[in-house]
Amino acid sequence: MAYHKLREIKGIGEKTEKLFEKLGVGTADELLHYYPREYDAFETPVLPGEAVPGQKNAVAAAVTRTPSVRRFGNNSITMLQVSDETGGMQINWFHMPYLRAQLKPGMRKVFRGLVTEKQNRTIMEHPQIFDPSEYEGLRGRMLPVYSLTAGLSNQTIRRTVQECLQVYEGEAEYMPEKILRAFDLGDISDAVRHIHFPENPEQLQRARRRLIFDEFFLFLLGVALLKDRLQTGGSAYRMHPSWLTEEVIESLPYRLTNGQDEVWGEIERDLASGRVMSRLVQGDVGSGKTILAFLAMLLTMENGYQSALMVPTEVLANQHYSALRELLAQNEIDPERLILLTGSCTAKEKRERYARIAEGKASLIIGTHALIQEGLSFKNLALVITDEQHRFGVNQRGILSEKGAQPHVLVMSATPIPRTLAMILYGDLDISALHELPARRAKIKNAVVDQSYRPAAYRFFRKEVAAGHQVYVICPMVEPNEEIQAENVTDYARMLQKEMGKEIRVAALHGQMKSAEKDRIMRAFAENEIQILVSTTVIEVGINVPNATVMMVENAERFGLAQLHQLRGRVGRGEAQSYCIFVQGGKDQAPSERLKILQKSNDGFQIAEEDLRLRGPGDLFGVRQSGIAFLKLADIYRDQELLRQADRAVRQLLKEDPLLEHEENLLLKQQVESYIRQQNDDIFL
Repeated sequence: MAYHKLREIKGIGEKTEKLFEKLGVGTADELLHYYPREYDAFETPVLPGEAVPGQKNAVAAAVTRTPSVRRFGNNSITMLQVSDETGGMQINWFHMPYLRAQLKPGMRKVFRGLVTEKQNRTIMEHPQIFDPSEYEGLRGRMLPVYSLTAGLSNQTIRRTVQECLQVYEGEAEYMPEKILRAFDLGDISDAVRHIHFPENPEQLQRARRRLIFDEFFLFLLGVALLKDRLQTGGSAYRMHPSWLTEEVIESLPYRLTNGQDEVWGEIERDLASGRVMSRLVQGDVGSGKTILAFLAMLLTMENGYQSALMVPTEVLANQHYSALRELLAQNEIDPERLILLTGSCTAKEKRERYARIAEGKASLIIGTHALIQEGLSFKNLALVITDEQHRFGVNQRGILSEKGAQPHVLVMSATPIPRTLAMILYGDLDISALHELPARRAKIKNAVVDQSYRPAAYRFFRKEVAAGHQVYVICPMVEPNEEIQAENVTDYARMLQKEMGKEIRVAALHGQMKSAEKDRIMRAFAENEIQILVSTTVIEVGINVPNATVMMVENAERFGLAQLHQLRGRVGRGEAQSYCIFVQGGKDQAPSERLKILQKSNDGFQIAEEDLRLRGPGDLFGVRQSGIAFLKLADIYRDQELLRQADRAVRQLLKEDPLLEHEENLLLKQQVESYIRQQNDDIFL
């Protein structure tokens, strides 16, 4: 019988269950769909003098002397010297004094762990120990490596997944046989098993192919079905051009770019056409999308209707609210027409603001997902604008149409997706693109460096902070990981604070923090109470801090090009010169072609196209490029061909059976409806 709750699995107590919950894993089914981030392949052992510093090695060596143990209070280090004609190596274990009795002269072992170089000595830190025959049995195997949280090891996750798989009864095959044959897809249950413990790369490739196809397929099918359920055709909110928007444009302290003028014209024509607007505006961070959103809101207000701008974080909502309020003041427009609604509003504030919105006294509403709460009703909501960041295919009309007639929809995205892929992902939207940056912004200066550059970078941090500016440092991980050698936010922030001294305040930020804590830190950084922010990629969906002039990305090789470009967009938002430093993890690595592209270009669309050209049909162990939250395995850049195949499959399926009523499609209908319910908070809002 299959497990349901994690606590039913042998070895999982309350403490371990809570650690799994930190990873978003609350049931055995969720654990089986918590996929590895990479795989550990057991390499051929080398001799002590052949080990390569900076990476994990398997070293075959003879124990020639008994290990020594040094004690420091309650702590201890067990040290073993191994050598042969190729050279020598010191091996250290922490808190394992019992190894002194287990490792006896004359034994041959394989030691596997990270090798470093310290003061001209080669040292292996805390390795696993294998008998040669035992290691030989592991060679060629691929063990899963998972994203971890403090207190939870890969060994624990592997063991728990194995326990689940032993009683796994498989999943009902919901994909129609016709699609399985047409696209050469394997069995779904086999894919779930083999994504965790593949016997070879070919088996892993087939498992990944099926699971990635399904991610794209269910998403595209879900969007298509929701779109079909919504009203189409004429709009109840036909709008007329207004002199107010022209006056506001004239009053701006800068001129709109040609691209902004063109896109604003498209938005005006949509709103006046008599049909419902469904438009996506793509543009790099800083390309001027927000002013277009404000103009659309003012035009809606002038026509006697309400508009709502929904953004992903409270800090961003507050920033937009302040910016629009300032714009209203400059143009002598009643500020009472503007209202802010976020989750941190008190119950009394919510009641008062709900009433003003319901009565139509507030025409311009800015907020977070608090805007779609059940208790909120609008008098005449005519325009919904969403700041997408990384959420694709979002279809607010499904929920917001219940609050009145079907509103116009404007989606703003800073993700530079090639048009061919955007047309699939945003299939129900017209697409506009902003390619220019405002002339008042200086071009970001880029550098690709190795780790030896850090002291110079830290001196540069001090110089920029002394000039009143601020710094971002991005690390790929939240906490140390036993399997992955990469910088982590927790240790890095602690180290950097010590390096910078008390005069400069350093803070850490990551996605595992509670929302209130994240908002507090981001707000403090926005107000320059924090000078250096060490963060994971959580700041992609973040804040506008024109005062931040330096972005340094550690282990840049571990990020996708599109993601690195998004991160870079956090600086260069003011008029001061800004800089982006990409640090490669390996000391001796030459800059990769991918990072050279970032060094030469600040154009997100060009970078996206170059990335597709470089990566070609895909890379089994490639870094995810798009970083889209609801895609666990799939990546729109690396897996573009599978995305296109899934799109073809969905179109053909709906052409033959638009309502999924045929018998062979009934299980699929149940699966996609379940998918829509599960993903509702993240995708189909």
